[in-house]
Amino acid sequence: MAQADLTIDITRGNERATPIAVVPFASEAGNLPEDVAQIVADDLERSGYFEPLPRSSMFEQPSSSEEVRYGDWKALETRYMVVGKVSQSGGQAEIQYELLDVNGESRQIGETVTANGSDLRSAAHYISDQIFEEITGIRGAFSTRIAYVTSQGLGDNTQYGLYVADADGQRSQQVLTSDEPIMSPAWSPDGQKLAYVSFETERPSIYVQNLGTGQRVKLTDFEGLNSAPAWSPDGRRLAMALSRDGQPEIYVMDIASRNVQRLTNTNSIETEPAWTPDGQSIIFTSDRSGGPQIYRMSASGGSAERLTYTGNYNARGRISPDGESLFLIHRGNNGYQVAKQDLGTGRLVEISDAQQAESPSVAPNGTMVIFATQQGSTGVLGAVTADGRAQFRLPAAQGDVREPSWSPFLN
Repeated sequence: MAQADLTIDITRGNERATPIAVVPFASEAGNLPEDVAQIVADDLERSGYFEPLPRSSMFEQPSSSEEVRYGDWKALETRYMVVGKVSQSGGQAEIQYELLDVNGESRQIGETVTANGSDLRSAAHYISDQIFEEITGIRGAFSTRIAYVTSQGLGDNTQYGLYVADADGQRSQQVLTSDEPIMSPAWSPDGQKLAYVSFETERPSIYVQNLGTGQRVKLTDFEGLNSAPAWSPDGRRLAMALSRDGQPEIYVMDIASRNVQRLTNTNSIETEPAWTPDGQSIIFTSDRSGGPQIYRMSASGGSAERLTYTGNYNARGRISPDGESLFLIHRGNNGYQVAKQDLGTGRLVEISDAQQAESPSVAPNGTMVIFATQQGSTGVLGAVTADGRAQFRLPAAQGDVREPSWSPFLN
C-alpha cells in the first residue's frame, strides 16, 4: 500500500442529487476491516447522482427490508434505501444487501455477495455498481481503476512513480519507480496492461507493462519524440506521436508486427491522439490553425476535420464512450479547465472550476472525468461529473500528481 486511505474531498456538490439512505450494515462478526455501507455511500455520492443521508440523521438502523418502517424514512425525504448485513466464516465474508424504493415501499434488488474477508472494499464497489445501474440504467464504474504518475523531490533527486488505484483513489499501489520522468499512462482495452512513456534510456520510449506479471516490453525507440500512446478499442494497435521524420506527427503501430504507419504529414505539431469508441477515427491536437485545436481523421489517415472553434486553446481531447461528446482542456476566462463539447451542435461548456486542470480521462460509463489540477503548488487528482454539477478531489499517493488515466470496465 502506498499510503493510508484518505477521504474524498467534495469541492462542489450536486443540488439535484437523489436522496438515498445507506444504512450501516449489521455485522455478525464484530468489527470488520472495512465499513461496507460507508464505501457504498461514498461511491454513490461521488457519482454526483446521489446525496446520501448522514448517519447522524438515521434514527434507526434496519438490516433487512422486513425491519423497515417506510413512513419514518419518507418523513426524512429519502427516495431510496440500502440495508444489509455481513457475516464471516473461514476467512470468507457474506454480504446480504437490499435496495429499497421508499416511496413505492418495495424491494428493487437484493443479493448475497461472497468475498474474501480481507477484500470487502471490492465487494462494496460491486454493490455500488449494482445499485447505480438499477436506479439510473447506467452501468456502474466503481469497480474500475485509475492510473497516474507522481514526482517527488527536486532536480537530480526527483523520483517518479507510476501508480494504479481504485476508482475512488484508495488502495494505490506503485507499479514502477524511476529516476527519470514517466508520462502518459494509457490502459489497454482489457485492463491488463499499461502503455506509457519513460525517459529511462537516452530518449523517451514507449513501453507496455503487464500489471499482473510486471513484465515490460519496449515498443518504440525511434530518434526524437516517442509520446502519447493510445490503444485502439480492439487492443491491436497503438496510436502515438513520433518525431522520427521531423515535426511530431501521428502514427499508428500494429503491436504484433511493430510496423508503424504515418497518418499526418504537415508542417505543424500533431500530438495527443485518441481513438473514437468505434475504432474508425482518431482525434488529435494540432496547431495547424495557429494554436492548439482538436481535429478528427480516419484511423487509416487522410484529411482531418477540425472539431473545436471556441477560444484559441483546446487540447487533450477524449471522446465519451457513447461517441456523442468531446472532453478536453479549454483555456477560457477561468484559466485551463475541463470542458465538454457536444459533437452534434459544437456547443462547448466548462465543467470544472479547478486551478490549471490538465490531462482529462473519462470513466468507461461516461458519467465522470478525472484530471490533474493544482492545490497550492502541488499536483492533485480532481474529478468532475460529466454534467459539471459535482466536483471532487481524490486521494492519491504522496508527491506531485499528474497524467491520470481511467481504466476500461474490468469484467
